[in-house]
Amino acid sequence: MKHIAFLVIAFFVAAVVAQDKPPVKEAVKPEATKEAAKPAAETKKQAAAGPRRAGRRWTEDARHCLERPTNTEIIKCAEEYL
Repeated sequence: MKHIAFLVIAFFVAAVVAQDKPPVKEAVKPEATKEAAKPAAETKKQAAAGPRRAGRRWTEDARHCLERPTNTEIIKCAEEYL
């Protein structure tokens, strides 16, 4: 019985030690905030330009691609769903 308790405690301690520690936050420099503001303005311009198609379609079914005649065409069709 003591052996089981010792093993349980040992596994618990190992699990606690193995956990990732939160990253240390570094001080933000004023230059970095100016650079970060530039891409944000560009994305606003892109959003105003028109709607973009949604990103990945990995939740959709791509089995229709298997009906293509060559492997190259199957791969090109299926890459849209990755």
